[in-house]
This record gives sequence, C-alpha cells and structure tokens, in this order.
Amino acid sequence: MTFLERLHAAVAERGALCVGIDPHPALLAGWGAGYEIEGADASGAAVQALERFGRTVVEAAAGRVAVVKPQVALFEAHGSAGMLALERVLAEARGAGLLVIADAKRGDIGSTNAGYADAWLRAGSPLEADALTVSPYLGVGALDGLLATAEAAGKAVFVLAATSNPEAAELQLARLPDGRTVAAAVADAVAERNARTGAGHGLVIGATLDRTAYGLEPTASTPVLAPGFGAQGASLAALHELFPADALVLASASRSILQAGPQRLADAIDAARAELPTR
Repeated sequence: MTFLERLHAAVAERGALCVGIDPHPALLAGWGAGYEIEGADASGAAVQALERFGRTVVEAAAGRVAVVKPQVALFEAHGSAGMLALERVLAEARGAGLLVIADAKRGDIGSTNAGYADAWLRAGSPLEADALTVSPYLGVGALDGLLATAEAAGKAVFVLAATSNPEAAELQLARLPDGRTVAAAVADAVAERNARTGAGHGLVIGATLDRTAYGLEPTASTPVLAPGFGAQGASLAALHELFPADALVLASASRSILQAGPQRLADAIDAARAELPTR
C-alpha cells in the first residue's frame, strides 16, 4: 500500500487528530517523578525518562488516533541519550499500529538528502518512521531522491509550504513571475509528484494562517499536516472552517494534550478527538 492509502484508512478508522510527542523540559518537569531530566544529562537516567515519556504518549494514543508526531529536536537536545530514546519510541509507536511522522524538518541536496532518506525512511533503520517533515527551500527538485526513497518504501514526506512563524512570511508569500506565491509553487510541485506516483506526499500548512493569502487549496490526494491547534490558538472544532471539508488534514496538537499529564493523557486525547468535526 502507498502511504496515502494507509493514511486514508487510518484516518477513516481513528480520526484526523495527530498527537505530538514533544518532551519539552517544562512538560517533563510537570509530569513529575520518573520524567524529569537534570540539564543535558546523557546518562541512562535521561534515556529512561525520555523513553518513559514517549511510551506513555504512545500507550495513550494507540487505538485512539491514527498518527503521532515525535518532535525530533527535543530528543536531539539530549544527545546520544535522546536519540536512543527516540529510536525506541519510534519502534514502539509503529509496533502499536500508529503512523509516525518524524518532525525533523530535514532538507539538503544530493548525497546529504540520501543520508536523511536512509536514516528516516529505510525499512529497518533504527530511526524508521512512516513519514518525515522536510524543507524545500533549497529547491523542491533537490528533494527528488528523498521522495523517491520514500515512495519505494511505501512512505512519504511532508513538505513545509506555509509555516506559522512570522519570519517565514517574507519568503513564503513572495511572488514568482507567474504570479504564484512561493508557498503555492511548492504545493503545486508536490501535487504534481503525487499525480504521477500516487504516493501521498503532504504539505505542512499552519492552522493559524490565512491559507488563501498563500494561494493554497488542499485536496484529498495531497494530505496536510496542520500544526497550530490547541496551545497555538487554532480550534479543533473549526477544522472545516480552516480547511476544505473534503481535504485530508491532520490536526496536530501537542502541548494542549500533553499538559494533562500521564494519568489524564488518554482522557485529554479523547476530549480533543471529540472536538473535531466528522468528515
């Protein structure tokens, strides 16, 4: 099956909520004993705390949602301990039947992209995920090898198109000679690739943005990963006001769910799911 087929099936069964696995230091401290990490600790205790955090989220999410999204940088911050914990959390999530989007925002050229593809999308890799977030701003064409590796493995990438950080607007709203925004040109290139391959590569579009200003009109064949729900201000209940009802949009929420703590995490996920409109 292609990633698109797997994603459609999973969302049809368990809904469009994507739960972040984001071990922010403040969250770890708030979760209490067994989850706190002292500084940049590279000890076995740090591995255990990060792994415990990730596994707790996976256990609560499994069977409730289709997709989880580990924030790679927050594991990387702990060096080798963090990456070892991330490997274990990725394997645990995929073993639990969840689709995993590694939020790593990789992107380069040539052999470097081949290395990223091998690390995150190769079957059997220690960091194997089902999809990977990538940056296209060295040129969408520079991602060709990475996209091809994903397609061969039945996986996909989510390409940054319109992000919610204010620094990005100058670049992403810039107009090309044909009148399209840079963000729209990125989206068109991804859609064209999907039309050829059926792979289901996606776009990252911030839920707090006026996407029409960017010239973006998502469709069911090009899924959208939409961060910005919950703590960043977008309402899950407004999903179909923010995006077309027939588009395949993953509503990503992290802190607003994770702040519930380990004992109430499953309830927080259920509450977030209940806010989402049905398709």
